[in-house]
Amino acid sequence: MVVNLSAILLFGIAAVFIVRAKAGGIGPAIVLFLLGFFTAGTGADEPIRSLCASVFNFLASLRP
Repeated sequence: MVVNLSAILLFGIAAVFIVRAKAGGIGPAIVLFLLGFFTAGTGADEPIRSLCASVFNFLASLRP
């Protein structure tokens, strides 16, 4: 639950900056897509959450 709330907060803040900057492209589209899935809680939520956790764990392992 804590990861879910922090992810929603992170993607929400990123979405606000994207909308204010009127940015377009694949990066902003992915952020808004992930925000939608985290907030909707659909059946596809679990695979996307696992993918995000794997990416975050990989990025955390890059730090020395």
